[in-house]
Amino acid sequence: MLHVCSLAALPEIVKATGASHILTVMANVDQVLRPASVLEANHLKVSMDDITEHMDGFVAPADHHIERVLNFVRNWDRSAPMVVHCYAGISRSTASAFAAACALNPHRDEIEIARQIRARSPIASPNRLIVSLADKALGREGRMLRALDEMGPGSMTVEGRPFRVDLE
Repeated sequence: MLHVCSLAALPEIVKATGASHILTVMANVDQVLRPASVLEANHLKVSMDDITEHMDGFVAPADHHIERVLNFVRNWDRSAPMVVHCYAGISRSTASAFAAACALNPHRDEIEIARQIRARSPIASPNRLIVSLADKALGREGRMLRALDEMGPGSMTVEGRPFRVDLE
């Protein structure tokens, strides 16, 4: 099971879920303190800004970021939950959780996954560039992006509430 949250909620969600793995997708990943209950090898930090196009002074999500995320998720044994977080728990983390759910369930309908995310988080606004790159890497032929369109925009807020994404 995947749990999505903000940086502020990370320690609490790891403890509450018994998570064995953490995926950090945000800028300034060095500020993230890994809870002691999670092995260092089970925490991937991917540094990128929450942008959808290249901008000077920022790190846009790129193919190599998505490959690291997908490889990490595919190597997770799923014996305990994984927590996916970014700074606010709204954009990069929800996009990465969407990509993870699609990668781990290659035959599951993208719209079904997107609808589950929306039902669990009215404020989820998956980063479109991350989703686009994951769609390409997973050979989903634009279906992940169409699922985002179906999902619709999230309600505006500053920080997301933690939620989970079922893998089956």
